[in-house]
Amino acid sequence: MTTASALLTGAVRELADAPKEGLGEQRDSRWRGRRIVRVGEAWHLGVLLLTPTHALATAEVLRAADPGRRGYTAESARERAERRAEALRGGFDAGEVVHVGWSVIDVDAVDAGGSSGPLAVVDGVPSVRWSSAGGFMPLEAYLRERVSLLLDSAAG
Repeated sequence: MTTASALLTGAVRELADAPKEGLGEQRDSRWRGRRIVRVGEAWHLGVLLLTPTHALATAEVLRAADPGRRGYTAESARERAERRAEALRGGFDAGEVVHVGWSVIDVDAVDAGGSSGPLAVVDGVPSVRWSSAGGFMPLEAYLRERVSLLLDSAAG
C-alpha cells in the first residue's frame, strides 16, 4: 500500500519549480496593531498546502490589499477588507495571496490508518476530503489532478 507520506513527498518533488503562496499568522501588538505576518510559503493544492517538510490544511485564503475608502453594504465585506489590509500591514505585497488559519496535518497518524485534517485512510486507501461537504477521494488521484493544474497554470 502506498502511504500518504509517500504520495505527498512525490508531489513535493514534482512541484519543485512551481510558484508558492504565502503562509501568514495573525499577530497583535500594542504598537503595530493587528497584522498578518509571513511565516513561510507553500504550494496550494485545493484543501491542502504543501511545504517541503509539512502538509497543511487550508483555512482562510485572502489577497493582500489596501481597503481604500469604500462604502460597504455588508459588515462581512468590511471585515474581509480589513483582513486584506492586515496582510498588507504585515509585509505582504499588494495582490499577493495569503493563507491564514491553516493547521498542520499529522501525516504519521494517517499513515498509521487514522485521520488528520482532510486526510484519512478509507478502506485501506489514503484519501482526502476535498470539501467540507464532499466525500473522500483517493489522495493519489487528487494530488495527480491538483499538481497537474498548478503546473499547467504556472507554464502559461
